[in-house]
Amino acid sequence: MGKTAAIIGGGVIGGGWAARFLLMGWDVRVFDPDPDAQRKIGEVLENARRSLPGLSDVDLPQEGTLSFHDVMSEAVDGVAWIQESVPERLELKRKVYQTLQEHCPVDAIIGSSTSGFKPSELQGCATRPEQIVVTHPFNPVYLLPLIELVPTDQNPPEMVAKASDILTSIGMYPLHVRAEIDAHIADRFLEAVWREALWLIKDGIATTEEIDNAIRYGFGLRWAQMGLFETYRIAGGEAGMRHFIEQFGPCLSWPWTKLMDVPELTEDLIDKIAGQSDDQSGHMSIRELERARDNNLVTILRGLKAQDFGAGALLNAQDVRLGQPAAMPADVSMPLETVRRAIPLDWTDYNGHMNEARYLQAFGDATDRMMDIVGCDADYIANGGSYFTAETHIRHLDEVHAGARIHIDTQILLGVGKKMHLFHRMYADDRLLATGEHMLIHVDLATRRASDPKPQIAVKLSQIADAHAKLPVPEGAGKAVGVK
Repeated sequence: MGKTAAIIGGGVIGGGWAARFLLMGWDVRVFDPDPDAQRKIGEVLENARRSLPGLSDVDLPQEGTLSFHDVMSEAVDGVAWIQESVPERLELKRKVYQTLQEHCPVDAIIGSSTSGFKPSELQGCATRPEQIVVTHPFNPVYLLPLIELVPTDQNPPEMVAKASDILTSIGMYPLHVRAEIDAHIADRFLEAVWREALWLIKDGIATTEEIDNAIRYGFGLRWAQMGLFETYRIAGGEAGMRHFIEQFGPCLSWPWTKLMDVPELTEDLIDKIAGQSDDQSGHMSIRELERARDNNLVTILRGLKAQDFGAGALLNAQDVRLGQPAAMPADVSMPLETVRRAIPLDWTDYNGHMNEARYLQAFGDATDRMMDIVGCDADYIANGGSYFTAETHIRHLDEVHAGARIHIDTQILLGVGKKMHLFHRMYADDRLLATGEHMLIHVDLATRRASDPKPQIAVKLSQIADAHAKLPVPEGAGKAVGVK
């Protein structure tokens, strides 16, 4: 069956699912009768390619193949995962499942992005109810990790475990909701805040912007960077806030929470909310809002990653799953690739290109990789030996921007005694971006003084250095600042 997913419904949520699966190496087939579906998903995918790879400090899998299909049966033939993201109408979802199950494999997982329906409601008229679970994501699906995985007694434990494993493999956190409940877990909180916000506006206590300021400076990954109403404005897609209210406003009459004293969504109230939202955010297009949101989320998530905390710990665990252990290549006759990654959004500066400090960070990562290759790994360092950088010279030759994929090749110019002299070249495809020349000294960590490396390090270092000595001296090696 392989790693192939079908996306049924390519709106804001469906497009995000498509991007998440594609960038994690899955082939994706999309079915959506909207004539603009291909354009819309292409724009969402462009945003995802720009932002998601920067969350990882190792290279992501080769991107899968995206295809669009005119008939549902063709889209789901032979797939392993089907994500249903059609509008929130139970009769429509049940009709979709009947068609799906006529043509999809019996062991494919059918996940629903539904915000409010319980899985037993979705399974009601299904041929194989055991295939269907709720897998409720959060927008943007390609960045936020939480998935509410809601099964029923109809779903075998092994099927639930399989769904959990697949979601984890694409970098998500499946929260197993053990009991069915309207709106699952997270949306019950969101719905309560939404209802209270409507009252605050209706009573003239606060505007949409004031409410968003109260939230954005307080809590939540998504709320912290954009607040309630801008988040919902994006959820409305290109048609904006009014479309969101018209689409989801009827949900206010559903028994999702105990807070049932809800203001009537009159035309006056809708006009008031939509007008204030336009005043707050109307100067930005939906794509500009999405990019602002993505910039903020990448910064927050990478900050958490540096602390190995919360969602950042999930990203570090995903890096471990995707990364490969360092090993000395059999052929060391050419410079060795020591880094391959994407440039994160938070590595750029006020000039719109990579901050000069991040060049040093990338070259430092390349040096660390070379240390691993010659055997100066975590265990060796824990036993008292390491290399310290004594001198660095970086030449900035060309610009590189967020989302670009770079790789660094490293040549050892000298590997004798205490010294390891490295020359790094950074590329985007075949374009040379920068070079970094680094002199490192082996140090005894107990005395903090220069010392000879252990024999196993010296042998590997000498082997590579001897092979690289046959290569031409790199352009720029040994030059000082300003000396041509």
